[in-house]
Amino acid sequence: MLGLKLLTDPRWVTIVEENIDEILTDHAWCEQKATTNAISIITQNPERTELVDALLEVAKEELAHFEQVHELIKNRGKSLGRERSDEYVGELFKFMRRGLDRHTAFIDRLLFSAMIEARSCERFRVLSENIPDPVLAKFYYDLMVSEAGHYTMFLKFARKYAEGINVDERWQEWLVFEASVIIKYGKKETVHG
Repeated sequence: MLGLKLLTDPRWVTIVEENIDEILTDHAWCEQKATTNAISIITQNPERTELVDALLEVAKEELAHFEQVHELIKNRGKSLGRERSDEYVGELFKFMRRGLDRHTAFIDRLLFSAMIEARSCERFRVLSENIPDPVLAKFYYDLMVSEAGHYTMFLKFARKYAEGINVDERWQEWLVFEASVIIKYGKKETVHG
């Protein structure tokens, strides 16, 4: 369904298990950034009422996910660590078309968002199927389902607002580029690392 060209090696979960606290902090900040991304798209496209309505719901869900991860961290007797940069997302950001016309940049922002949601969905699936902790397995399964909905929503709006842009062709370019990026990752206890 996701169309990703390169899947995560399940052995990544072993790396994650060795430092659950680290991935939980990284994950919390990923959810915060997803909230900010949704709000940013809203502020740049307030005239698109249907998109604004959908992204308000996404922002609320992502913020709720942030809260859920924070609760997991507190339940483990820990506190939320400092925000980390996400090198994977940074590399994807560079691929996004900017500096062209506003419309092309808008469509690519939606595809950039869909790509991150797709990879997060895939990573959460790997965690849900391979992590031995039943609480975390259920948690990541639920998040996988949510991220799949966000991924399809971003693609749907990219297609809806395409106006002369071949979204399916550009999405294929995103998938190929993402495979060239993700091959370098999967070696750290972070959501995209």
